[in-house]
Amino acid sequence: MGHEDEARVEALIAQVIAREGDYSDHPADRGGATRFGITEAMARADGYDGPMRRLPLARAESLYRRLYWRAPGFDQVAELAPRLAEELFDTGVNMGPAVATGFLQRALNALNRGGRDYADLVPDGRIGPATLAALKAFLRHRGPPGEVVLLKAVEALQGERYLTLAERRPANEAFLYGWLADRLS
Repeated sequence: MGHEDEARVEALIAQVIAREGDYSDHPADRGGATRFGITEAMARADGYDGPMRRLPLARAESLYRRLYWRAPGFDQVAELAPRLAEELFDTGVNMGPAVATGFLQRALNALNRGGRDYADLVPDGRIGPATLAALKAFLRHRGPPGEVVLLKAVEALQGERYLTLAERRPANEAFLYGWLADRLS
């Protein structure tokens, strides 16, 4: 990864941390106590055993870089479509990387012109060779405007999921306005 790419990832992480805030333990949030958007369960799984109020910023940044950028393959997407990768990262932080990747796979399937441009993907929530090949083919067939359209499709799926979450669990209505205001362009 080049210096410019690393700086871009650092900026993405800083934006997420600023949006997520410091410490939170909202009673309606099923994630429980969080700091910098890192849930207690995630921190514990990573070996952190201190109080959540004291989770170090550097540890949160490292978790975001490892688990929400590199592990899901968003760094590989960034080589082809940087704005899309940024959206996948942000969506992955909020909903989980597999959900974000599933949105990408579903959007690619819906935009492949009935399989003429590339074969449908199995929406398995993992970025692998088939998803990257489909993304390359999509961008080759649609050109630079294609990334914007794909980004809109992913955001539409994200918005629909937020509404469904609020409809299914009324306690989530406490978060819906912020999700839509902060997470969709």
